[in-house]
Amino acid sequence: MQLPYYIDLLGTLVFAVSGALAASDKNMYRDIFGVTFTGFVTAVGGGTLRDMILGVRPTWVVDGNYLIAITLGVIIAISFKYYILKYRRTFFLFDTLGIALYTVVGVQKALFYDVAPLAAIIMGMFSAVMGGVIRDTLINEVPLIFKKEIYATACLSGAAVFVLLKLINVDDNMNSFISVGVIILIRTFAVKYQLTLPKVGSKKST
Repeated sequence: MQLPYYIDLLGTLVFAVSGALAASDKNMYRDIFGVTFTGFVTAVGGGTLRDMILGVRPTWVVDGNYLIAITLGVIIAISFKYYILKYRRTFFLFDTLGIALYTVVGVQKALFYDVAPLAAIIMGMFSAVMGGVIRDTLINEVPLIFKKEIYATACLSGAAVFVLLKLINVDDNMNSFISVGVIILIRTFAVKYQLTLPKVGSKKST
């Protein structure tokens, strides 16, 4: 088993925590099934859509370790939810770590199936953000990619770094750590300093 496999498992667990926490924070989703279901679809949503596009079976269908990771993530979220939700930075950390890990895994898998580099970058971003989109939609929130926060852009940047380092033959393990770090740094600085992309829209008539 190589590092990408463990990164994928860790990303699955982290996103399960993120999804379960988001659901438990909403009164309408406080029952155990709602929390577990939201954690599950958050964890596998992006990866499943990615694998369908690549024409392969989703990893959680063929490897039971992913279901174990999701179960552990939900248990962690339920057991420590009051502590984690009390410190919103912890919730932010889970979400940021999740998108960083899933971006790298998505790029690696796309390149493994001979996807063009530019398409692999987009695939990495797609893998990372779609689980969050499904999560936010289920809990009646506007998905983060539609808000002012720099979210998908951080994933695209990290994915681009991975592809560029891959082209110059940087070791895959080192490449993964660097690319994950880039995403976390961009996302953290963007939120801390309230950095946003330029708005696009028509001016109000006077």
